[in-house]
Amino acid sequence: MKLRFAPVILAGGSGTRFWPRSRRSRAKQVLALDGERTMIQQTVDRLVPVAEAEDVWVVTNDLLREEIVHQLPGVKSEHIMSEPAARNTAPACALAAFLLEKTEPNTVIGIFPSDHAIKNEKRFAEIVKAGVKLAASGEKIVVLGVPAIKAETGYGYIEQGQTVKTVDSIEVRRVKRFTEKPHKALAEAFVASGNYAWNSGMFLWSVKTLTGAVREHSPGIAVLMEKIAAAYGTPKFGQVFAEIYPQCENISIDYAVLEPRSAKGEEASEIYCLPGDFCWNDLGCWSALHEHVADCGPEDLAKKNVFDKTNQPCVDIDAQGNYVYAPGKAVALVGVSDLVVVETEDALLITTRERSQDVGKVVAELKQAGREDLV
Repeated sequence: MKLRFAPVILAGGSGTRFWPRSRRSRAKQVLALDGERTMIQQTVDRLVPVAEAEDVWVVTNDLLREEIVHQLPGVKSEHIMSEPAARNTAPACALAAFLLEKTEPNTVIGIFPSDHAIKNEKRFAEIVKAGVKLAASGEKIVVLGVPAIKAETGYGYIEQGQTVKTVDSIEVRRVKRFTEKPHKALAEAFVASGNYAWNSGMFLWSVKTLTGAVREHSPGIAVLMEKIAAAYGTPKFGQVFAEIYPQCENISIDYAVLEPRSAKGEEASEIYCLPGDFCWNDLGCWSALHEHVADCGPEDLAKKNVFDKTNQPCVDIDAQGNYVYAPGKAVALVGVSDLVVVETEDALLITTRERSQDVGKVVAELKQAGREDLV
């Protein structure tokens, strides 16, 4: 019997740290930030070699659904689900699992954010294939851990335990625990130990493993998901979904399932880590995009200016480490360093790479000022 693999792409965020390019109805996952293809198109592109397009699911929101349906013609429109309310990743992950449980309980589900950049797609496919095999072999939870090469405080960390086996020549290690966004000193200690990986937010598990874990660790969500699943395929589904889903707890899958499961202990938890050594970048802000597009080592990164491909000519004099997006314009940088400059038709952002994580605060200020046209 052929093993079925159903990737679930999480695409409900608003991407406020990529303002002013990213807006509520045009969030970063539907933008082409680093090439011709949008972030969500790239996500599907790298999954198609390991899954059938008709088995892909997308969880998004009403503001983005129509655009995503347009961008992903190979994905069934009924598999592109709009959350009636944003409820973080636990309900979003559970949704497809509970819908598939009655008919395809042995299907392996993969959870994939829609805004990651991965350069080594061949290696990514190899790791995912191995993860699908491992997840299908029992009640196992598989996480992809990216090698932690520097002390990032904005990432979650996975403490890895002993190596237990290999799958298709890929090392499998047990997971000891998860630590979400440690302070700087702790992050530095994690990296120095060599035993920690960044939590990529990509997980694999069978339908029955995920639904079982939600029932055990988040029973409130499970009860609501069962009601939604019972209505699936009936004329009442839209109404039930709209009424029930917003009642789910607003909680991440890490806090709802992974952390309580890991508390059982390294061996009892049945959580395993595969190496996410496929040149991964979580494009969370403009400085991350600068790093991704610059594609160079840490020493050269501080010197390299990144321009939009339509910026002609580009002149930089005694300028380094800047990111500029001003499509169709000539750009000149003189004597400035580490800036982020982003221009759209109705807005201009000027910040530093160091402070680019704070761009989301601009959106909050604009909302408070009643400028809904700019968010």
